[in-house]
Amino acid sequence: MYELVEREEKNQNADPTTNELFIMEEGGMQKQWQKIPQITINSAAAGDNQLTHPSTGTGGAFAAIGKHRLASLDVFRGLTVALMILVDYAGGNFPAINHSPWNGLTLADFVVPFFLFIVGMAVGITQKKPTSKSVATRKAVLRALKLFVLGIVLQGGYFHGLGDLKYGVDIDKIRWMGILQRIALAYLLAALCEIWLKGDDDVHSGSSLLRKYRHQWMAGFILTTIYLSLLYGLYVPDWEYQILDSSSFLASVTLSIKCGVRGDSGPACNAAGMIDRKILGIQHMYRKPTYERMKQCSIHSPDYGPPPPNAPSWCQTPFDPEGLLSTMMAVVTCLIGLHYGHIIVHMKEHTDRILNWLIPASALAVTGFILDFSGMHVNKALYTFSYTCVTAGAAGILISGIYVLVDLYGYRRPTKVLEWMGIHALMIYILAACNVVPVVLQGFYWRKTQNNILGFIGIRP
Repeated sequence: MYELVEREEKNQNADPTTNELFIMEEGGMQKQWQKIPQITINSAAAGDNQLTHPSTGTGGAFAAIGKHRLASLDVFRGLTVALMILVDYAGGNFPAINHSPWNGLTLADFVVPFFLFIVGMAVGITQKKPTSKSVATRKAVLRALKLFVLGIVLQGGYFHGLGDLKYGVDIDKIRWMGILQRIALAYLLAALCEIWLKGDDDVHSGSSLLRKYRHQWMAGFILTTIYLSLLYGLYVPDWEYQILDSSSFLASVTLSIKCGVRGDSGPACNAAGMIDRKILGIQHMYRKPTYERMKQCSIHSPDYGPPPPNAPSWCQTPFDPEGLLSTMMAVVTCLIGLHYGHIIVHMKEHTDRILNWLIPASALAVTGFILDFSGMHVNKALYTFSYTCVTAGAAGILISGIYVLVDLYGYRRPTKVLEWMGIHALMIYILAACNVVPVVLQGFYWRKTQNNILGFIGIRP
């Protein structure tokens, strides 16, 4: 489902704890050391992974940051990759961890926001002081373009999925939006904000940090306002959709969806779907939305299944969970992660970093749940404001805990596998989450396509 690769930014005076996500480039090693205040760590607690500053001998998890990466961010990314694989392959058997059919929140619904948060945090660390804003902008655009194109190839319909050895896609029906495309757009806007929208103020407190990046916060506020205005303000008229008749390969059936409402947040008549149908075209949208697992649409709900006899017509219509309107709030998640990266760059005391992470994270999570109970439901498909708050708050709390364990107290060995997964996230995503490895293994079979390697070991698509 998602993710990116990291690199160290070349020729920039960035914080050497660099974790920039995206495109497969190798950059130069940072030459400067960040001055970290000495912190006493019990050697037994720090373990064998305690780092040492070469010039001072000061122990501490951030000592040799000119040589080492920010391990907690790698671990967080690796944990998210592992979560992604878990819900992709086990979600079908355990609907409780699969994506929520519509309103609500499950384990799978945290994956994409976590990746977006990580992207923003990495940008905040690596784009500290670009030597040339125009060059940095060009690089950001190229990285985003590469990731967007990769997303179209992997998620646009070119690969037909497990059990189908054919490949290729009709351009007239290609899916333009997807997880990687959403991450590419969020990364691009976050990078542009970091390059162009920050002041020259000195940072010596939390309030001065907000002042320095006030224009970025304003950008996030504007995006949220536009999103809320369109989602709850646009009028959605009745609309139609044609499907093939199950009794004939040639005839089609026209489905009529009655709307005529404003501000609806249900599957059929929301403004997000209408915008995608008008701009992207309904033939370019995702054809198996999660709301097909709702009780109205599946007799096996919360799993996929045949529709009940009285199923509403919208159950068979496409809907893109990575659509245009909801991507605006995905960018906001990335901007929140950007702020967390700023805290790493500008605050040198571990206590200051942790407090300035935990306080807004807790406030976001509480705000999101209050909004959900007030009627603005947590909804991944629409990427509602309450969903943004809850998931970004959870990401902030989680990175704080990982930072304490991994970078402050030095518990690196127990998280080494997750750290490796975080460093190689894009490769793992392509091979595992996009079914590249399973499809390749199915390509070697004995006389019948069913007699392939996967079938031999007992895995049936």
